[in-house]
Formats: sequence, C-alpha cells, structure tokens
Amino acid sequence: MPNHSATPMCDAPINSVATLIVKPQDTDLGRVLHQARQALAPLCPIIKETVLAANEAMDLYFSAPDLNSFLPKARHALKTALADMAADFVVQPTKNRKKRLLVADMDSTMITAECVDELADFAGLKDKVAAITEAAMRGELDFERALRERVLLLKGLDEATLLRCYQDRVIPMAGAETLIRTMGAFGAFTMLVSGGFTFFTQRVAKRLGFEGQRANRLSMIDGVLTGDVESPIVDATTKRETLEDLLRDKDIARADSMAVGDGANDILMLKAAA
Repeated sequence: MPNHSATPMCDAPINSVATLIVKPQDTDLGRVLHQARQALAPLCPIIKETVLAANEAMDLYFSAPDLNSFLPKARHALKTALADMAADFVVQPTKNRKKRLLVADMDSTMITAECVDELADFAGLKDKVAAITEAAMRGELDFERALRERVLLLKGLDEATLLRCYQDRVIPMAGAETLIRTMGAFGAFTMLVSGGFTFFTQRVAKRLGFEGQRANRLSMIDGVLTGDVESPIVDATTKRETLEDLLRDKDIARADSMAVGDGANDILMLKAAA
C-alpha cells in the first residue's frame, strides 16, 4: 500500500521505480518491503506498489520532482537499509525501463560454470587452470595471454570430451532462460558474447534463446584440440565493440540497452551500456 507518512511532496508524474527482489526460501519479502518503505519515506512518497511475483518481487513507484537527485539518494538509502538482508534492489527511471538490447557474458553469468575450468578437469588440471581463470577475471593477468596459456593445457582433448563437458557441467543460471525468452518476446535483441569458446556459446545460445553469439574458436585437427585458439581473440574490447555495433546496426538508443557480466573483461561492455 502507498506510504502515507509525512514526506516531501512529489507532484510530478510517476517517473521512477524501485524493484525489490528476494529468494522466498531465504528472505521474507514483507520484511524487506517494510525496511524499504521506512528508508524511502523521507525522500518521496510511494505512489503505487505492484507485486511482480508473489513473495519474490515487487515494484515501488515514485513521482520525484528532481529525478537526478532522487535516484542516487534512493539507491543509497536502500543499500543501507537492506545491508543485512538477503535482498536485491534496482532503482531506475521508468522511461527506457523495457530494454531493447541485452549483451551478456556467459561463464558464471548465464551459466553456473567456467567452461575452461571444467574442460581442464577432464585433463586433470582443474586447480591449475582455475587459479589462472580467477586471476584473469580479477584483471590481474593479460586476458589473451592467460587464455592462450589455459588453452595450451587442454591440448589433446577430443570433441567428444567437449560435448561431455557441455552435457554434464554446463547448467543455466537460475532465471537465465526466463530473462532471455521474455526479452525476446517483447522484441528485444539478445546477444551472448564470451571470452570463452564457440563450442559452448553456440549450444548455450540455442538453449536459452539468444539471437546471436560470439566467442573464441578453439583450434582443432581431426576433432582434437591443438592447444591453440584462433585469432582474433574475443576480449574486453571486443565485448564493448559488439555492444556498440549492435546499437548502431539496429538503431537502438544507448538508454535502451543493458549488459551483464561478472569479470574484469566485462567492465568496458558494462560501462558502454545504459
């Protein structure tokens, strides 16, 4: 219900929304909502509340006279109020909320695994490769050099092993397919772009419903990995360029785009999106 406590007047049309998200098995949405109401009341009254998913997600709508001032203050207020609760939140303008373009990383973003680490497990080298992966994702190593170093360790694995790795180890992240297919149903273009390998992105893109995919191509001879990866390498710059190219080619405004990723090589892409 709307918050009727004494708050600054907000006479402008609805122009912003705070979305609260929890895992019902872990967190009570009602408690999160109570904390959010108290945190946001001094900033602007809640004009409308809409349940998106029972016990899981809801929207709180606002009419903020000064949107540029309200958004950062609301984000800070919720971050403080919900710091000790297992809850996510998003505060954004209502304009351009429904995005027309999504560019997404794959490993540990759209799927739960790091494919190169799982492949290394079949070669008995998972710990060694995973350590390189973690350092690269933190931005501590040159991405291309780290990629080539790991791929060299995979030399000799055959295509059947790659397929087994995909079938046994690649699990979609919870909600990933729902996100991609829902955006697609509303006309958005979805692109999977990864510093990983096309062997996996092609299959994951089809499985989740992405319209396009781009990644590195493993070199093979007679169905066996040579230990090399074909140039050019898909890296942080490539990811950003992919987003920029799609904005231009599909005539999509930057404000209508979004990107998602988890590593240092995703930062340029994330900054390029709205």
